[in-house]
Parts: sequence; structure tokens; C-alpha cells
Amino acid sequence: MLDFFHDNLSYILSGISVGGQYALIAIGYTMVYGILRLINFAHGDVFMCAGLIMIYLSATLPMTVTIPLVLVVTVALGFLIERAAYKPLRGAPRMSVMISAIGVSYLLQNAALYFTGGLAKVYPTIPWLSDTVVIWGATTKMVTLVTPALTVVLVVLLSMLIKHTKVGMAMRAVSRDFETSQLMGIKIDAVISTTFVIGSFLAAVGSMLYFTNYASVTPISGGMPGLKCFVAAVFGGIGSIPGAVIGAFIIGICENIIKGGSSIFGMGGSGWTTFSDAFTFALLIIILVVKPTGLFGEKATDKV
Repeated sequence: MLDFFHDNLSYILSGISVGGQYALIAIGYTMVYGILRLINFAHGDVFMCAGLIMIYLSATLPMTVTIPLVLVVTVALGFLIERAAYKPLRGAPRMSVMISAIGVSYLLQNAALYFTGGLAKVYPTIPWLSDTVVIWGATTKMVTLVTPALTVVLVVLLSMLIKHTKVGMAMRAVSRDFETSQLMGIKIDAVISTTFVIGSFLAAVGSMLYFTNYASVTPISGGMPGLKCFVAAVFGGIGSIPGAVIGAFIIGICENIIKGGSSIFGMGGSGWTTFSDAFTFALLIIILVVKPTGLFGEKATDKV
């Protein structure tokens, strides 16, 4: 067993790293759904835009200025999307809001296509994060080690915010009963905007970690990671932050084990790599059939 871990440590470390990056994005999906009962399909594209913002700002500004500015601009983008596309539809049917979310997703993709000309842009090297390290004979980047630790720290801070602050109390109240919270004087619009701000901030952090490993950004770079993070949120129980984090780590680790299937299980060729994405969506089908509410989802009960 020890030899197995030693021989395949690079795949395991990579899986943990990718899982942490997915977790930061999945939290945005699960928080918005927990409050608005909305799947924010544009969230993956906000993640992609954060990558492009980093590329363009780093071309003219030092990295010490670029990194905080990327966080601020991405948060502003998330806030603007909520105010422009979702707030006017607050009382509309959910289908209308979902269509609006899809429209925002395509708008961001086409805006990115216009600015980039459809060409892949090379992500800048972030000092220290891009450094190469050797662990137990496995060569990897520093970002692989930083990602899980940073993810845990951010999730703990978010949990403390939700459990021990007035804003967090308002979020929990709105997620339980939207109408009653409004009647009790909670500023619904402020709570929803705060949720989008937090989700966009985590997506920006996730983009820095993700594109440090996959140093190429295109207008559709947010598509597949966004879908996988949505699956992670559903797998863990959408609306549950711990569930989204655990689901993301499971998907990230399994995905990289499948990619390394040819060497891990002694199979020739790279056939297993082809099915790494398919595994994620097969897992979604299985979890919806076996446990529709996810691992940590609460069973909905209808009041008579």
C-alpha cells in the first residue's frame, strides 16, 4: 500500500489540489441556490472572466497590485450581474430567472470572445505559487500544496461568518424562509448581493489557483469547470457548504485517478483519460437516482 501511494502520489496530490479549486467555485453555486433557489449558470463564466482580468491587468501592473485588483473587479462583476440580471426578476417565475442566468452566461462568453478574438490567452506566472517542489519523489507545483490549505481556511472563515455574524444570521434566515424573513425586516436585496459578492470572491481565488496549473484561458474555459462544480454541489447536497466542499474534493481526486488509470492500474494507452469528464456526470446521475438530495442535503417536507 505504501508503494502504491509513493508511485501515484503526483495523481493524488493533483486530485486534492483540483478538488480544492472546484470547492471554491462550488460554494458559489450552493450559496446562491440556498438563498434564491437559483442555479447561477453564469458562475463558471465569472470564474473565466477572473482569469482574463488577471491576464490583462498583469500586462501593465505589478503582481502585488494585480492580485487584489482582480479580486475587487471580479466581486464588482458578480454584484453587477445580480443587480442587473436577477434583482429585476425577484418576483418572476423561477424559469424566467433561470433563462436570465443562461443569457448572462452567453453574454460573458461572447464578450470574452470579442476581447480575446477567440484565441487562448496565456495566464501569467504568479510568484511562489508557480514554483516547482518535490515531495517524496513526486514533482509538483507549490499551488498544489497551497490549494487545499487555503480552501480549508476560507471555508472555516465563511462558516464563522455565517454562524457568528448578523449578515450570516440573515443569510440563514432567508435560506429557511424567504417571505417571512422579508416580513421580519431583513433587507433581502442586501443579503442576496452579499451572497453573490462572496461567491464571486471565492471564484476569483479559485481562478488564480486553477489557471496557475492550467495556464491557458479561453472564452469557454469556465464551461467544464463550472459544470463539474455544479455536480459537486449537487453531489454534496446543494445548499450545503460542507457538502459542496466534500463533493468537490471527491470529484477532483476521482477525476485525477481516472486520468492516471493507465499507470495506476497497469493499463496500456491513455484510454481512461477520455472518460475523466464522463465520470463526473455519471456520478451525478447515480447520486440523483440513489440520493436525490445529495450526501448532506436536507429532505424537503411539505407542510399541510
